[in-house]
Amino acid sequence: MKYVCLGYIEPGKFENMSETERNAMLDECFTYDDVLRENGYFTAGEALQSAGTAATLRWKHGKVSVTDGPYAETKEQLGGILVLEARDLNHAIQLISKHPGVKAGPWEIRPAADLTGMVRESEQRRAKAKRQTS
Repeated sequence: MKYVCLGYIEPGKFENMSETERNAMLDECFTYDDVLRENGYFTAGEALQSAGTAATLRWKHGKVSVTDGPYAETKEQLGGILVLEARDLNHAIQLISKHPGVKAGPWEIRPAADLTGMVRESEQRRAKAKRQTS
């Protein structure tokens, strides 16, 4: 059975950390991700770009309405995640606009963040720290 875990952080918290604090937090997160992978628990994961890059789709008056941002009603609950390969945000909106689920509630569409560089830098820092303690 798979579980989707949505991680939240206070707005501005990451951005207001010093570089040393950010790197330490990222290193801890990526280290734990490595442990989960090694034990067969980590199936897939994506970081999301900021909420300001999102689009929300709703079914209104017999058609799809698109709003900028993640503006879900508080009574609504996240029902699932669908990962698409699309050319751009407009293409993703077109694809989801045709999904029958849009009639049941809003969908938030947000580009995935590329963490490749941060992971690589973290791996280098952790390897260096390991060499220094060995």
